Amino acid sequence: MKNKSTVAACLVLAVLASLALTATTASSVDRDANLWVGTWASAPMLALVTTPPTSPELNDATLRQIVHVSIGGASIRVRFSNTFGATPLEISSAHVAVSAGPGAIRPDSDKALTFSGQPSVSIPPGAPMFSDPLAFNLAAQSDLAITIHIATAPDAVTTHPGSRATSYLQSGDAVSAADLSSATKVEHWYFLDDVDVQSSAAAGAVVTFGDSITDGAHSTENANTRWPDDLARRLAANKKTAGIGVLNEGIGGNRLLHDMTGPNALARFDRDVLSQSGVRWLIILEGINDLGAHGRTPLRDEKIPTAQELIAAYQQMILRAHTHHIRVFGATILPYQGAGYFSSVGEADRQTINQWIRTSGAFDAVIDLDAATRDPQKPTQLAPTADSGDHLHPGDVGYKAMADAIDLKLFLK
Repeated sequence: MKNKSTVAACLVLAVLASLALTATTASSVDRDANLWVGTWASAPMLALVTTPPTSPELNDATLRQIVHVSIGGASIRVRFSNTFGATPLEISSAHVAVSAGPGAIRPDSDKALTFSGQPSVSIPPGAPMFSDPLAFNLAAQSDLAITIHIATAPDAVTTHPGSRATSYLQSGDAVSAADLSSATKVEHWYFLDDVDVQSSAAAGAVVTFGDSITDGAHSTENANTRWPDDLARRLAANKKTAGIGVLNEGIGGNRLLHDMTGPNALARFDRDVLSQSGVRWLIILEGINDLGAHGRTPLRDEKIPTAQELIAAYQQMILRAHTHHIRVFGATILPYQGAGYFSSVGEADRQTINQWIRTSGAFDAVIDLDAATRDPQKPTQLAPTADSGDHLHPGDVGYKAMADAIDLKLFLK
């Protein structure tokens, strides 16, 4: 009897354990099905006080901004940012709609965003703010118009100057206007941090983290021809990777270890990488501006970093990303001989760093963008077909070559 009771008890425990495992698995699947994943992002910066529009011009103003998303979904949310604001950002209304050309929207798609159920929001200094989830049929690889009426702008403005996309500014409240093409045109994004989608097809997001080369300097305006854009198109065209969002966190002039334009990479890493929704992969392409410090007049109180110090910065980012179970891919630094701040010392350090990226095993994988863009006859220079003309930044053709060099199998793990 004792043996039979023991066997029965064990069977009961086994069944309960099986049910618990099934419930846990189902719960995980449900959570995954409802996962928020980033489809678009930009890195916030402090606007220069000499660059219009400034705070007074943004008071009681309508701002329409166009973003090109990577993946689609049936629900969206938008994150606004007052990261650098010294006073609250007062948004009285915010709408989203399908873009219908320069400054225009498709009126039947226009919907209002809410914040904790309210149509307006006050975003404190230094803070981001998500909108409520909104049922919105957002197509992959489409243009989304985000229009806000700013009741009161903060004393310091949060922006992303390297938008390579036109925004439209008009006084008064015109958030639902079908056409703002005659409004003042501005080549910046303001207060706009990211767009997330909720979709069962979403597999996660990859953050592309870097400087002006990732930000798309010298790419064609309003054409979305940065290398992260080209990568997003490749991922979308492949059935196995079509659910992967691409988030561009490049800042022109950014450096690994020194504030220049935007906070240094280590300082902004948590905000621009770890706080993004659904991130599973990270591509790091940064360091050229640190190397360029050898070839120009030093900034005030500037300590020019060594190659080993820059390598240590990479190691810190890898460690922090791995803590959040993010796979990190190291991209080799592009050649730059002929650029205004080229030097033999900087080039020697570039070779040292690229050799470490390729051979150290510190990264989960290596993306050799140096090899993809260099001139085979003069490997310290960009290939003529890749060069935008300044010998530092690729042009549209060079950016596409960078994206084409990335093995999509990296995103199947």
